[in-house]
Amino acid sequence: MREQPLVPEPEFASYYGRPILKPPVWKQPDVPMYLFLGGLAGASALLAEGAAMSGRPALERVARIGAASGAAFGTVALVHDLGRPERFLNMLRVIKLTSPLSVGSWVLAPFSGLATAALASNLTGRLPVLGRLAGLGAGALGPALATYTAALITNTAVPAWHEAFQEMPWIFAGSGASAAGGLGMLGAPVDQAGPARRLAVIGAALELGGSELAIRRLGMLAEPYREGKPGMLMKTARALTAGSAAVALLGGRSRVLSGLAGAGLLVSSAITRFGIFGAGVASAKDPKYTVVPQRERLRRREAVGAAQG
Repeated sequence: MREQPLVPEPEFASYYGRPILKPPVWKQPDVPMYLFLGGLAGASALLAEGAAMSGRPALERVARIGAASGAAFGTVALVHDLGRPERFLNMLRVIKLTSPLSVGSWVLAPFSGLATAALASNLTGRLPVLGRLAGLGAGALGPALATYTAALITNTAVPAWHEAFQEMPWIFAGSGASAAGGLGMLGAPVDQAGPARRLAVIGAALELGGSELAIRRLGMLAEPYREGKPGMLMKTARALTAGSAAVALLGGRSRVLSGLAGAGLLVSSAITRFGIFGAGVASAKDPKYTVVPQRERLRRREAVGAAQG
């Protein structure tokens, strides 16, 4: 006869049912959109330089619009989340290398100016040398802008974000690249959209691979990425990313299919950021995602200490 447990399975609750961690106070949709627009802007600046060097003026213009507008609207979203414009300006009074938000502010501010100057030169044809130099500067800052937000969220105590610190930069880089490539495919003629198509496919593969690795490694902490509304968003984003990348590969010479794939990649990149944000909030609200990993880490340290005598 099977023995019945005398002690019930523990429930992971906190004092008076209150969460152990305070959920992120960042606003929605401001911060998820900021995460998306930063990735789009940073990757678009790189794509614009590639298009300029390879003689693709239409693709260069679309990418420069993506870089400048992504930075501008991203700054608006960030300022709206902060509540008052002067709070953003106050972050530029000092630079703190140990703070991803401080470093990111100093990346975003010059990037916005350089990307805007490069676009203005491209649209008007004036000061082409200065415009190219501004574009090169924005391109140099692009990778940092596209990925620093991954460091920003993983540098918190939010379990689903913090424990994914290894994969999150790759996911954000891939998501930003697929969005920038998608914008290029959507806005540029097919005969100039080759670099955008390749960037989109590489970015999609990087994003999907990083997400899969994170889900496999996180164990129980992957649950917020698979369950509830965040799980639905992440599943939708993965399916849309994979499908759009496949269409980009197989139907890249068709203007209609290229545009549809590009739009799909843009939408999936935005959905990914909302899914990641929602998963983090859900993990902060549930005490088990804080308690269980802490106990596992404690057991591992005790086992190592015992093995070392």
